[in-house]
Amino acid sequence: MKLRLQGKNVLVTGGSKGIGKGIAKAFVAEGANVAIVARGEEALRQAKEETPELVTMSADLMDREAREQVMDWFTDTLGTIDILINNAGGSSGSTSMETDVDLFRDALELNYLSAVHFSQMAASAMKEAGSGSIVNISSIFGRESGGKPTYNAAKAAMISFTKSFADELIKDGVRVNGVAPGSILHPTGNWQKRLDETPEKINQFVKDQIPAGRFGTVEEVADVVVFLASDRARWVSGATLNVDGGQSRSNF
Repeated sequence: MKLRLQGKNVLVTGGSKGIGKGIAKAFVAEGANVAIVARGEEALRQAKEETPELVTMSADLMDREAREQVMDWFTDTLGTIDILINNAGGSSGSTSMETDVDLFRDALELNYLSAVHFSQMAASAMKEAGSGSIVNISSIFGRESGGKPTYNAAKAAMISFTKSFADELIKDGVRVNGVAPGSILHPTGNWQKRLDETPEKINQFVKDQIPAGRFGTVEEVADVVVFLASDRARWVSGATLNVDGGQSRSNF
């Protein structure tokens, strides 16, 4: 299936590692012009070495002014934005009772509010153009408990925002969707670290919790993201699709 993404201008936040880097590579493979932004300069350098077509910028996406600078840089570098992938995120804290409220606030800023802000900025340009696509990377733990409470809450908010923003923008030719990955294995991720530390425990987790019998890959997530962002998914709006090998226990 040809996705007709050649020449599209794409911004991927949190695009220097893991799922974000896989998404960026998938868009490059489709002929898109891709910019990635993340905080770590070394990871950005490595991503650029692996995929020279990428353009990169280092920024702290927790900071509102930095996000605005990123969007200005993107416009100056590539032009009008066609596709935004909100992938920046991370988890912190412990149980709800043992986690300071400031960590909940930080999780919302990184995982949720940064996505809202980037979406607002991108949507302004997309509405003017009469077309565009935004894909928010959440998690199956935005629908059910399983991750850290700070992360769960932020990703649940993102899923809700995806639907409400999609309904708001579809009349202007802009689609908003989401992807909710399950447990994905990649070299820089928490699952790889846990697998290295306690292989027997983690292999048992996979056997018990993932019906497919293995971890997912970043490429399997990226394939869905690229499809959703393309015109081939033009009648999909407001959906957040699980990409989890059956791991989620939710019916919705």
